[in-house]
Amino acid sequence: MSRLEAKKPPLFLSEPLTRDAVSQSLSLLSGIFKSSYGPAGRLKQLHNGMGGCVCTTSQSSALLGHLSTSQPVLRVLTASVRNHVSRFSDCGLFTAILCCGFIENFMSLNVAPFTVIKISKHLLSLCMDHLKAEACGCRVSVDFSSVETLVCLVRSILTSKPACMLNKTEVDHLTTLVLKAFIFTVPCHVETNAVLGKCVIVPVKGRRVVDSTLLPGLLIEVPEFQLGKPLAVKRTGSNTIKTALFSVSMSGDGFNPEEGTIAFHHGVSLEVSELNQLLNVGKQLVKDEVGLVICQKVMHPSLKQCLKENGVIAVDRAGLSLMEPLGRMTGNEPPMASIHALSPGCYGSLKDLCLESFAPKYFLHLIPEDAVICSLILCNRTETAWDELKRVCETAEHVLQLTMKEPFALLGGGCTETHLASYIRHKSSSLPASTFKDLDCSQTQYQLVADGFCRSLESVARSLSHNDGEILTDMVYGHCWFVPSGSPCVSKWSDLVSKCGCGMNGNTEDLSWRFLQGQSGSPVVQGCPKETSVKVTDLTLDCFAAKCSGLQVALETANLILDLSYVIEDQN
Repeated sequence: MSRLEAKKPPLFLSEPLTRDAVSQSLSLLSGIFKSSYGPAGRLKQLHNGMGGCVCTTSQSSALLGHLSTSQPVLRVLTASVRNHVSRFSDCGLFTAILCCGFIENFMSLNVAPFTVIKISKHLLSLCMDHLKAEACGCRVSVDFSSVETLVCLVRSILTSKPACMLNKTEVDHLTTLVLKAFIFTVPCHVETNAVLGKCVIVPVKGRRVVDSTLLPGLLIEVPEFQLGKPLAVKRTGSNTIKTALFSVSMSGDGFNPEEGTIAFHHGVSLEVSELNQLLNVGKQLVKDEVGLVICQKVMHPSLKQCLKENGVIAVDRAGLSLMEPLGRMTGNEPPMASIHALSPGCYGSLKDLCLESFAPKYFLHLIPEDAVICSLILCNRTETAWDELKRVCETAEHVLQLTMKEPFALLGGGCTETHLASYIRHKSSSLPASTFKDLDCSQTQYQLVADGFCRSLESVARSLSHNDGEILTDMVYGHCWFVPSGSPCVSKWSDLVSKCGCGMNGNTEDLSWRFLQGQSGSPVVQGCPKETSVKVTDLTLDCFAAKCSGLQVALETANLILDLSYVIEDQN
């Protein structure tokens, strides 16, 4: 009989944010995010302490996927950021740093959490209204008839992760490939409910980044010994290649229980019966003039030999990830889930089929009639750099898709954050008395929360600097300026800074710079930042949809955490 233990009562923790363990963990987590932020962010090596692979990264998706915390309060924060990244792919570190900043700054105020939450929601609405206004000084319209803005957007994403270890030539090369891949996935004939195609990333590690290339259609890796020297493909009368796509196992090693019960006579071998059935399927495929058979799972060697002898190319172990783009590209939607009913309408077609070699790998190149599916052969020198580069390219593709829905971008390099802080400082100093009455707060309380809100935004911009250099903001446009570390003392800041963080403004006029505030300091009275005339040449840009969502998620999560009174943990 097993030993019985008395049930332990649940553990009640009141006011969890006031506990040292929580505040220390929050400070540590915030430090990890801040030190990873931006093109000069410091890399992190993550492993589970029990061996296994080591992840070297500065990306939020990888960091949050490997980090674990024992504090329930912080698990709320990381879960919110993970959810944001799963939906938008971008601005994960921005969201995490801003959320930590909101919590730390709001906790330091001598204002009730309920009042802080009401005021901060009003401040958020001011930010969102400004970002969506035509006169917003930190928003850029994206014109899809020109690639200039799109190039800036993709380049900004590629250069934001130092673990990719890219030089300028490689960044330019990949920017072109990612943009071409995105254009491939846009249908030529727009319908009412147009669906974008798909770009499949094919890994080739140990090669130069500039060896990366883009091909229309799909590549399926095959062993070299499967490739006969002449690739003779059976074609139909219309000079196309008929294809058959199977998602069911064709190995002949057992029936699928979902297809029902099989009854057979005594003395009859089930294996032989199944093999004969597979061979009959092969004969039917040959009779129907199929030129290419692709199976998601394993195909019996005898069936493959039968097809080969009749001029049919057979590929097995294609994998689940390729089935959806294969089905869409060939017209085999959905793939055949049974071998018992082959009808003439279950086949698809291809324009052409050829062999490609990217040493040391060999591929079948499936070329469709209408190329909304493409393959990006992505190369990098090491496995670590390739893993990071793959995540970055996937992020860039997703950002371009989001930009199609909302054709805007936000200024990067910390300029959107400092511009918003300048705008909020100006706006909050000129609100009517009715606003404070509606929010049931005093003007002093509103100004305190607004200052904490602005300092949280500015802390994100400060996180981009990792070399102890001074960080400035100008009093005209509200942009962010970085002074190189070790610069001499000068009477004019314009002698040390040439461009703002996003690259839009130069030092050609007197912009009345000031230092960005730290965690404490007297509130700054600032005029409304001017709208700049946007000239898209070499700007640093951020995804509009992802950053707007990150701003909202950061504040909502911080407010949720600030509102926590108890944490109840089950100890059993």
